[in-house]
Amino acid sequence: MTDLDVEQHKTAVIDIPEAVGVFDTFEDLQKAFYDLRMVGIHHSDISLLADEKTLMEKLGKAYWRSSDLEDDPQAPRAHFVSEEAIGELEGAIAGGFFFVGSFIAMAAMLTPASTLAASIAAIAIGGSPAAVIGTLLARRVGKHHKDYYAHQIEHGGILLWVRVRDKEREELAVKIMQGHSGHDVHVHSWST
Repeated sequence: MTDLDVEQHKTAVIDIPEAVGVFDTFEDLQKAFYDLRMVGIHHSDISLLADEKTLMEKLGKAYWRSSDLEDDPQAPRAHFVSEEAIGELEGAIAGGFFFVGSFIAMAAMLTPASTLAASIAAIAIGGSPAAVIGTLLARRVGKHHKDYYAHQIEHGGILLWVRVRDKEREELAVKIMQGHSGHDVHVHSWST
């Protein structure tokens, strides 16, 4: 291993406690996330385990268990993305493709000689294929999101880390995580 490789694998650990827990369902994780946000924990203090590709790149592990990574400072992190945000992204992708296809068709037909019927037909003909492409891409985004959580559940559960800056928030985070079926909930004295 070269000096550059060693340098790339260093992880900064800070002296701020962090609560960690494992969730068996996305629904329980989402409820815990929303309650943590409701009590004032900032979204940047909440993280999840990164996706499989990132795990392979950073840790080189093809097989892992959540319990092996919950206290590992090298475990790569990701931000929580809600179902609502994924739904909005899917809608934006599908709608954006429809809009672009329709706009191009409409622009091509909006000449002084074109009729309203021809313009409407051009919008339908141009927008429909684009909407189909947008819908397929949107479904792919949604499937990737679901696969991300399903894969973590297969490996022992979805890991959630919460940086807690004081004893009060520490107790609150643990209580919320346990209240939403989080298991193996505990606090370590550092965070990344």
